[in-house]
Amino acid sequence: MLWKPNRNGAIGLAGAALLVLAACAGSPERELSETISEPGVPKQLQSRQIIVALAERERPQWSAIAQELQARHQLRPVGQFPLTSIGVQCLVFQVPPDQSLETTLARLKADPRIELAQPNQAFEGLQAGAADPVASYAALAYGVKRIGADRAWQVSTGRGVPVAVIDTGADTDHPALRGRGIQTTNFVEGGESTFTTDRHGTAVTGVIGARATVAGIEGVAPDATLTVAKACWYPEPAHAKARCSSWTLAKAVDFAINGDARVINLSLGGPPDSLLDRLLNAAEQHGITVVAATREGRDEPGFPAALDTVIPVIACDSQGRVARPRWHSPAFVAAAPGVEIVAPVPPDRYDLLSGSSLAAAHVTGVVALLVQQDPQRRPDQIREILRATARPVMPSSPPALPAIGIVDACAALARHAPALACP
Repeated sequence: MLWKPNRNGAIGLAGAALLVLAACAGSPERELSETISEPGVPKQLQSRQIIVALAERERPQWSAIAQELQARHQLRPVGQFPLTSIGVQCLVFQVPPDQSLETTLARLKADPRIELAQPNQAFEGLQAGAADPVASYAALAYGVKRIGADRAWQVSTGRGVPVAVIDTGADTDHPALRGRGIQTTNFVEGGESTFTTDRHGTAVTGVIGARATVAGIEGVAPDATLTVAKACWYPEPAHAKARCSSWTLAKAVDFAINGDARVINLSLGGPPDSLLDRLLNAAEQHGITVVAATREGRDEPGFPAALDTVIPVIACDSQGRVARPRWHSPAFVAAAPGVEIVAPVPPDRYDLLSGSSLAAAHVTGVVALLVQQDPQRRPDQIREILRATARPVMPSSPPALPAIGIVDACAALARHAPALACP
């Protein structure tokens, strides 16, 4: 149950640092003469694309290498962009239909000038259908209380902690988000116009940091500093699953790293991805805690949830019950509310939604609370605090991997605030 996959000129996470578009180091992205013809599909999500990363040491030859690769392998250029956080220049090509993707990639990987070559892979956000509008949302909202965040607010509300939500866009004029000073940026061609209709990002952002309105719904970290980086797109307006790509996600993660985010929320999943793996390792080195939703109904938890450097999250219901997954790693998985969650959706409404995307958003909020309490905490320390203070899932089950525990915000913060009263 994993919901998956700037506005132009927008400011980024911590202010001026994000005025520069960060993304594989060098010149900003530019259009090239030939593009893929798939009407209605953003260029970053079109078919048969590959990403080739050139190292910084090759900078004087970047242009010549790009032209040579295009001619030698009969590739169609689609775009190029820098990823300054890991010091590479990324070239995006389309492989013609009459050529093998696998063979082309194998030849590129054998080129010593190329640091990385991979498909532009697809990711998605998964979400259960929304319920009909309900009369009293506050009576149904259980997430904040279930994890003890309301008690933890005595110590921390996430004030000033920069949180990057890498997702679809979000309707920042929704009553739950209006006036929050949320910054936005866009990495999907033509994506600026759909922020006000993007359901997934609106719901995830609201669970993390909504402020109470007349509906009585409040996010886990209502004072966190939020930036929504749009890297995912709906193939159709009413489509339940948003789609993302290696290209859009790489630029968004790089943007968050260079913008001094302290927490990144990735309510999405897909196949293992070498470029994103490198970027998320760089995020860890920069002191950024990454939270990722798991693919609960699959044989594997999905990427990036399977990485040791992220906090993988599974959904529990209001009674703390979890559907045990088929996969057996990673060793510990955080559980958080993700079944029939009251969340904001465009336009100006709330709905009951389900998915590990929403569970991940709850955990991201808790991480923001921990970072405000002690800004010096490293990602590995935060992961250990959440593991050590998590409560057993219901019903109890015989020991098995993965170990699953329900995140307890109050207990986590009480480790350094003994006066905090937790059940």
